[in-house]
Amino acid sequence: MRSSRARSVYLAVMLASAALPRLADAADASADTKLVPARPDVYAPVTLTANLADLSAKERSMLGLFIDAAKEMDDLFWAQTYPGDRGKLMAGIADPTVRRFVEINYGPWDRLEGNEPFVPGFGAKPPGAGFYPLDMTKQEFERADLPGKTGEYSVIRRDAAGKLTVVPYSVEWREPLSRTAGLLEKAAGLAEDPGLARYLDLRAKALTSDDYRASEIAWLDMKDNRIDVVIGPIETYDDKLFGYKAAFEAYVLIKDMEWSKRLARYATMLPGLQRGLPVPDAYKAEVPGTDSDLNAYDAVYYAGDCNTGGKTIAVNLPNDVEVQLAKGTRRLQLKNVMRAKFDKIMVPIAGALIVPEQRRHVTFDAFFANTMFHEVAHGLGIKNTVDGKGTVGDALKELDSGIEEGKADVLGLYMVTRLHEQDELGGALDDYYVTFLAGIFRSVRFGSADAHGEANMIRFNFFADRGAFARDAQGYYRVDMKKMRAAVDELSSTLLQLQGNGDYAGVEKLIADLGVIRPDLAADLARLKSRDIPVDVDFIQGKAVLGLD
Repeated sequence: MRSSRARSVYLAVMLASAALPRLADAADASADTKLVPARPDVYAPVTLTANLADLSAKERSMLGLFIDAAKEMDDLFWAQTYPGDRGKLMAGIADPTVRRFVEINYGPWDRLEGNEPFVPGFGAKPPGAGFYPLDMTKQEFERADLPGKTGEYSVIRRDAAGKLTVVPYSVEWREPLSRTAGLLEKAAGLAEDPGLARYLDLRAKALTSDDYRASEIAWLDMKDNRIDVVIGPIETYDDKLFGYKAAFEAYVLIKDMEWSKRLARYATMLPGLQRGLPVPDAYKAEVPGTDSDLNAYDAVYYAGDCNTGGKTIAVNLPNDVEVQLAKGTRRLQLKNVMRAKFDKIMVPIAGALIVPEQRRHVTFDAFFANTMFHEVAHGLGIKNTVDGKGTVGDALKELDSGIEEGKADVLGLYMVTRLHEQDELGGALDDYYVTFLAGIFRSVRFGSADAHGEANMIRFNFFADRGAFARDAQGYYRVDMKKMRAAVDELSSTLLQLQGNGDYAGVEKLIADLGVIRPDLAADLARLKSRDIPVDVDFIQGKAVLGLD
């Protein structure tokens, strides 16, 4: 753990030491604690690099500064996700295999195995991670009269009297955030693109003020930059207590200018696609922002939240609902990472589980399009509940991430279908559908602790129940194109109405009924495991890899 970490985190751990045994107390841990093996081999190594030949000397220097800033996000994410002493954790592990798996998971819990512990002495991962005191109950939080307690950019701590208090990120982690801001300001001074310079300056200010809206608008406004850094507290997946608190992460990116031009026209189609959604008018009354854009990038560095468990291959940001409604979003397709996952994971999965005559329909272009339209689909539907009582996120709380990912998945395929009908997409529709099924097998392996994995289980079971695909006696799957199309519309309508109604109980029931791995699928996943098909990728990355040292 970095020395700059706030003392209040240690106080929270001391208050709940019984809830999270120290490694030194492993012998006293419950005999009933389930341990899974450390398994770094389920991650295929991928060297994260790109062609830097067209970048200027200043842009290359900026990439180095971005990577230094990203490393700060890595340490901050450790502080958020592991409510203990990182240094003590690592010092207590002699086995290099276990140490490496701890590094990959940012803690002693296997993110692709339902957050089961793999280090002796640890029980279940606290659902509130390091965002809340370990001894705090949901009821105590809900009863507490604390203005701003649900804010994305604050942690909950106990004061000297043991009462809950709100501490802004900029206070809790003042020193590392100030260092990060300094690195971004230095990069802004080198920026040749005015829009990028403005974004970096505003993002630096946001890190030390917890006010991110201006920087997010500036990020959407810049269009011509060849390099980019997405950095700060962004996703709330790690807060499984309420889904309120945003985790630190960073992506360092190089834009593929040619691919980005090819994708640009799709963003303008959002309002028309929204009007055609298969739901009553109240659930599609909002008009998506038309300033959204689509871009393709090569990623050269991941840090923090996006670098753990199943690695992100596409991004739809910002998450601020007000900014989305006013300005839209930017969709980032991480092309080199997508290609690595397709080659190392998707193709072997198709060979193991798709009927031979449909395997030719599993293509990279379809994988790219399905992923892209997943991100575009985050902009469809509704952000505020139809009863006018608040946002969907506020109503669904910790369940929001999973249902939103499920919505984006199925609406992405809905969009593919409609655009193909309009001759806006090439290739056979069968390519997109069969690749989509292979993609479900890929993502469902992320497990129930991952919002995308949970969403995939729901969709898989929903489609299976409606005959969208069938499993033969040999364990191979065949897609029924007509039934798949009908199931896409039905599930789209179901998820959009659950969101629009803010139906927490309905989402809970959907997850309980369908968010499970049934016996046939369990057998199929075991078959993938027996063939040593990787679950995800692990990056070899850094300045040395890029020749920036």
